[in-house]
Amino acid sequence: VHACAEAVKWYKQAANQGYAPAQYLLGYCYATGKGVAQDYAKAVKWYRAAAEQKHPGGQCNLGYCYSTGLGVAQDDAEAVKWYRAAAEQGNVGGQYNLGLHYKDGRGITQDYAEAFKWFTKSAVQGHAPAQHQLGYFYAGGLGVAQDYAEAFKWSRKAAEQKHAEAQHNLGVFYADGLGVTQNVIEAAKWITKAAVQGHAPAQHNLGLRYQLGRGVTQNYAEAFKWFSKAAGQGDSRAKRYVTWYYLFDESVKRDFRESFKQDGRREC
Repeated sequence: VHACAEAVKWYKQAANQGYAPAQYLLGYCYATGKGVAQDYAKAVKWYRAAAEQKHPGGQCNLGYCYSTGLGVAQDDAEAVKWYRAAAEQGNVGGQYNLGLHYKDGRGITQDYAEAFKWFTKSAVQGHAPAQHQLGYFYAGGLGVAQDYAEAFKWSRKAAEQKHAEAQHNLGVFYADGLGVTQNVIEAAKWITKAAVQGHAPAQHNLGLRYQLGRGVTQNYAEAFKWFSKAAGQGDSRAKRYVTWYYLFDESVKRDFRESFKQDGRREC
């Protein structure tokens, strides 16, 4: 804590002299509460000072503040403006976030081809979330011709950086033989990696695999465990399986109150 406070002291001196990297770092300290009391309005002030000097990190983070309404009134058009400024300087976060705005049509007309373009620029720099989006776009044929081999390639790159959703998608590609030779063991491996990171769809999917013995040894206790984890995050499909286990499986204690709770009903 002392070291952070000392860093803030020097950042302030440099920032007040107009040094853009220090203004960006001071903004980051205010945004995260490192070495100083968290203050989003002051974070915006210093991000803006850096951004107006064309600091790409300041531009990207100012865009994020406008996108989320942290320290400033939420404004998607302003977010797009600053993300673009950062993206055009090669900032991976700016490229990725600009892609998201094009994908969702926030602050700009929805355009999958433009989204794909900016995700690609970010992905080739190794940005895992952008790599995941490329996998999604190739799989769905959004802004680009559908290509499962490319979808698999980019999903794997993101998955190897521990991106949970990409890990789950990679497992699905292996399970269904999309863009790769079908391999239920590899499918279970990648779905497990996503599940242990708390990804609810993967937890549900892993529960199914244990229940059916696909890529793993059939194990109803493990199936119930993973269905329960997914249900605890609100996965409606997993809730139905948990209910079924409580009602019919002898290996699970029959707690009807819990069953009604999971099923969203009330006792009469």
